[in-house]
Amino acid sequence: MPSRLEGLYKVQQFAVDVTLDPNTAHPLLVLSEDRKQVHCGDVKNKLPATPQRFSKSPNVLGKQSFSSGSSYFEVQVKGKTEWTLGVAQKSINRKRKITVCPENGFWTIWLKNDNVYEACADTWISLSLKHPPQKVGVFVDYDNGLVSFYDVDSAEVLFSFTGLKGYSLNHGNLHV
Repeated sequence: MPSRLEGLYKVQQFAVDVTLDPNTAHPLLVLSEDRKQVHCGDVKNKLPATPQRFSKSPNVLGKQSFSSGSSYFEVQVKGKTEWTLGVAQKSINRKRKITVCPENGFWTIWLKNDNVYEACADTWISLSLKHPPQKVGVFVDYDNGLVSFYDVDSAEVLFSFTGLKGYSLNHGNLHV
C-alpha cells in the first residue's frame, strides 16, 4: 500500500498552472496583477455585467477548463479565516445566489468561522482535521470522475468526491 506522501507525489505529477479569470470575478473580489491571488474588497468594483461574471455570490473561476485527463493545482490558504475552493461545472448559474454543492455544479470544500471545515456532497459533511491546512491540493481525475482535496503539508486526503463523469469543469472555483 502506498504511503500518503507517495499518493500526493503521484497526483502532483499532473500539476497545472491556474490563473483566475477576471471576467468571472464577482465585483467585490480583487485579483492580483498576476491573477494568482484573490481577496474580498470593501467596495464593489465597477465592472461590466457580462454573462460570465458572478453577480450574487463572491466567486471567481480559473481560466483553465478541461473535459478529460487528470490535473492538480494547489491553493495557499494559510492565515485565512474563510474560504471555499474546488472545481465547478462550466455551465453553472452565475447570476443567482447559490450553494456550492454538486447539485448546483460545484465540488468544493470550505472553511467557515475560522475553524469549521466542511464539504457539501448529498449532505453537509464535517471534516475532522488534525490541524488547519496551510496549502490545499486539488486533484481532478476527469476520466474516473474523481475530485480529491489534499493537505499538502501532511499529504492527507481531506475529502474526495466521486461520480463526476460527463461534465466540462473549470479549475479553481474560489469563494472568499
